[in-house]
Amino acid sequence: MAREGTTPPSSSGSGKNKLPPLAGSLLLAHPTMNDGPFRRSVILLPAHDENGSMGIVLNQPLHKCVGEISSEFAFNSLSEVPVFSGGPVAADKLMFCAWRMHGQGIGFQLMFGIDPEKAMALQYEHGMHLRAFFGYAGWDAGQLERELRQNTWIVMPLLPDLLEETDAGAGTGDALWRKMLAKLGPRWSVIAGEPDDPQRN
Repeated sequence: MAREGTTPPSSSGSGKNKLPPLAGSLLLAHPTMNDGPFRRSVILLPAHDENGSMGIVLNQPLHKCVGEISSEFAFNSLSEVPVFSGGPVAADKLMFCAWRMHGQGIGFQLMFGIDPEKAMALQYEHGMHLRAFFGYAGWDAGQLERELRQNTWIVMPLLPDLLEETDAGAGTGDALWRKMLAKLGPRWSVIAGEPDDPQRN
């Protein structure tokens, strides 16, 4: 799992070892993950190389806006930006993140850890979505690969409409995890629909 103190890896590696094409993918917590901070999480993984991996949890809203968190932003254009828990690393630090899909839904542009001035400039650009996060998820070199071999995570491609669906707090929490899991096929759809307490089924 992501650990305190892990720093984001660089976006480019030496190329000596071929790595799985994970950057730009989604990680879904496996249904067998019954506890911990990543239970039923949906993580966007913008960086992955031989030095480690870095991601942000998309479906843990704090149900607050930036203006409610900090008086510094109470009266500017960032006041209504929704705030999420992005992960356990640097969880006391508020960071802004902006993204948008490229044309025809092929690939996306992600800017993480941008300063407030840059965030204000970006928020009105066409197709841009803006969020604030407390913390992020980080893995040391080789750690995520080990967790994937242990079936801790399910990897799926970033769907063109996902970032729009989750904008402003829509489709978050367990509902987003269940929705993404159901897209993997009938078997996963059944698992996604199971209640927390099997005795209630």
